[in-house]
Parts: sequence; C-alpha cells; structure tokens
Amino acid sequence: MNQDLSQQLQQQVVAASQKGTPLQIQGGGSKDFLGHISEATPLAVSGHQGIVSYDPVELVITARAGTPLRELEQTLADAGQILPFEPPHFGPNATLGGTIAGGLSGPARPFGGSARDYVLGVKLINGRGEILNFGGQVMKNVAGYDCSRLMAGAMGTLGVLLEISLKVLPKQAAETTLIQQSPFAQALDMMNRWSGKSLPLSAACYDGDHLYLRLSGAKTSVESARQLIGGEPHHDSDTFWQSVKEHQHPFFQSDLPLWRLSLPAETAPIDLSGGWFIDWCGAQRWLLSEAEPELVREKASAAGGHATLFHRGAVATEIFQRPASGVMQLHRRLKQAFDPAGILNPGRLYADL
Repeated sequence: MNQDLSQQLQQQVVAASQKGTPLQIQGGGSKDFLGHISEATPLAVSGHQGIVSYDPVELVITARAGTPLRELEQTLADAGQILPFEPPHFGPNATLGGTIAGGLSGPARPFGGSARDYVLGVKLINGRGEILNFGGQVMKNVAGYDCSRLMAGAMGTLGVLLEISLKVLPKQAAETTLIQQSPFAQALDMMNRWSGKSLPLSAACYDGDHLYLRLSGAKTSVESARQLIGGEPHHDSDTFWQSVKEHQHPFFQSDLPLWRLSLPAETAPIDLSGGWFIDWCGAQRWLLSEAEPELVREKASAAGGHATLFHRGAVATEIFQRPASGVMQLHRRLKQAFDPAGILNPGRLYADL
C-alpha cells in the first residue's frame, strides 16, 4: 500500500512539474504556523506512514515520512531509546517528515545536537518527480555531498520526503532538574559556566526569575553534579521540560507576536521591550513583543544572530529572516538543482523562493 502511495505521490509531482503547477505539501499540519502557506494544490503525504526498519542494537531507525511522531517515539521508548534532539510536536498529528522538514529541536539541542545531526539518509521525490536516495543507515556514509541533511529545515522546498533514517540513542539512566532563583545576568553566566565543564547537563533555561538546569546520565555522575551545582530539585522534571518544548509553559500563553532569536550563547541582554524566556544556555531566546519586526531583526543581526517570527499575531512580515546575499544565492542554486520548476512549497521559506 505504501509502495502504491509512493508511486501516486510521484505521479502527482511529475504531472505538476510538467504543467508548472505549484504544490503545497501537507502532512499532519502541526507546523502550518511556521512559514508562509501559499495558494497551491495540496499534496497529502500523511498517509505514507510506517516504520520500515528498526535495529535497536545498531541504534538506527528508518520510517516513512508520514509516520506519526508519537508512534515512532513510543516504539523507541519500548526499547529504552530516544530521539536525542527532543523534537517538539506542536500538535497531536506531528509527523516524522514535518519534524525533519521543520528542523526543530528541543531543550537538549546544545548538548545532544540538532535534528540535522541525526539524519543518516533520506528517500525523496524531487521537483522533477524523480525518486532519489541520499545517505544510508550508518554515520560513516559520507561519500559525496551530504544532501540528506539539507532536508532538515528546508520546509519541503527541496523535495517531498518519503523515508528518513535516523540515529537514535539509549535513554539516560538518571535525570534530575535543579532550580535556582537568579537575576538574568547571573543566570546567563551560570549557564555558560556550567556548560563549559565536564558535567552531564542536558538542558538549561531561564524564565526571568528562576534558572533550570537538567542533568541526565549515569546515577553517580548526576548525583555528583547535583551536589556541585546546588539548587532545589524540581518535583516534576519531565512535565516541566515537556511544557517548554511544546510551548505549553505559561510564558507562551500569550496573543503577542512570538519571536525566536538565535544568538551566541553569551550575548548580553538585548534592548527590546517585551517578555523573555531563555533556552539553550542563552543561544535560543523567545521574545513576546509588539516591537517592529525590522527592529527585532536589526537587533538580532547586530548581536551576530537572526530572528524568526514563530507566530504572526497581528504582524504582517516575513517569517524567516533573509540571509546575506551570498547565502541566498546558495539557496537559489539548491532550489534550482532540486526543484527547477519551483513547484514545491513555493514561498514557504522566503516569498521569492
């Protein structure tokens, strides 16, 4: 059945390519808020689901792109394993394909790596309707360009994902979260200081009043680090980090425009009005603000980073901050190579791409 669906998807892309008909790739819809949704013919891919292969010993899983993320994570959990980049779902219908296309990672990102880091290989349909395979199921498969990892964060603009192979890891034996009340400057200093040491840190965030440090690893190393760092243990660590990852924390319950600033971790507080939530040891900063989009992006650029409008509110502007002209030229060349007719998710990343 899934083979038939692959062929159906391929036929739809071939027909669209021949006619120059734009396609809007539709999975579970959990990331529809991220990027511009164009007026294009829907290409439904959520039915193309199921785990193709899973080898817990080799720590590799391959699944079709429409596989519900919750089902894939449950399969891993049953074997005592996890997706180390802690992908956010942002809804019950999140799929593996949308997770990789969005390129989003959770609180463990600074310590365990990003979604892109764990992609071993992909099967996809390009804009010509060709089915292509990149990478494989081993970390050492590095022959040629690593095109498989280009798909992480491409928002479906380079290809329709069919299958994805991922590296997985065992779940840590012990975990605890420590809480310390602290002003921002001190919290930022502690996050950067502790992350630079050989400690089993797996997450660090600051809500404007309290610093939260998560420790994950062997029981002895977690206990040793807990005694060194100090602070009060959180009574429900799993629920707290789930709320941060899925934007269920009280901070995110606002109708104000939500900005995601990606910055060097040690960056001093940015002079922008609004509420702040600091994650990734300072490298990911969430801002609730009605500040002008141009000002937000100007401040982020001046600090050596960039800003993404995570939900629009009443603001009409680009979602993703445009890269420098040289980088944008690379984007265009990649788009031309994978999707010369420009039919796949046009405008999803940038209005003119």
